[in-house]
Amino acid sequence: MVKDPKSWRLLRDFKKGKFCFLISVENWSIELQKSEFHSLYILLLRINEQLLGIKNELMDEESISLELEQLPWFIELEGKKNEWSLRFVFESQDQTRSFEMYWPIPIAQNLFYEIKNMWESMD
Repeated sequence: MVKDPKSWRLLRDFKKGKFCFLISVENWSIELQKSEFHSLYILLLRINEQLLGIKNELMDEESISLELEQLPWFIELEGKKNEWSLRFVFESQDQTRSFEMYWPIPIAQNLFYEIKNMWESMD
């Protein structure tokens, strides 16, 4: 488990069965299946690649907005080159559930790196 006691936590527990990943930010949390968590991880890597591709061309105070969609996720990054937030929309492919989540600055950067580390540590 990875946790910031004030604002977020990330938990992996395969004993829980189908919904074995928990993401909690401020006053809400969501449990994800392994396949959902993996697809989130892949999209986070892709949007980070987009950001890195333009980061050197941006001034520090310049605002950016990047969007990426790959079912079941839609991700929107907004902010500046060194501080940004993320908004997600999830629509399950079997239409059993949908949700939105928002990670504010600086939680977005922290959770991105922790999700990346968590997934890559499972290999």
